[in-house]
Amino acid sequence: MAKIYHIGVEATLDVIGGKWKPIILCHLGNGPTRTGELRRLIPNITQKMLTQQLRELENDRIIIRKIYNQVPPKVEYYLSDEGKTLRELLVTMSVWGEKRVKRLKAEGHQVELLSKGHEGYLNF
Repeated sequence: MAKIYHIGVEATLDVIGGKWKPIILCHLGNGPTRTGELRRLIPNITQKMLTQQLRELENDRIIIRKIYNQVPPKVEYYLSDEGKTLRELLVTMSVWGEKRVKRLKAEGHQVELLSKGHEGYLNF
């Protein structure tokens, strides 16, 4: 049975939707990264969730997993060519969020942005 999307944004969100995938992609924009390093860069994600999200991104051909034949085993993840095409979209999302946080702070809301965080997207 064919998968049906009513609008294009559904197809996009099917691949990068959720809390963690855009964050993972940002970090991978800085270059190949090991699982443990991603875990340190994204402190609130559980190991189980990180593994699940990486598998989904790999299945959707957005990232590539490279396994090195050595002891101890070494695995790195990096953006595929298709994953790199998300650059413009992810930068736009990040800039929008930065502007929103700035506006909320100006209105007196208790909100903090620790890092602009879209530098990884700029590196693809």
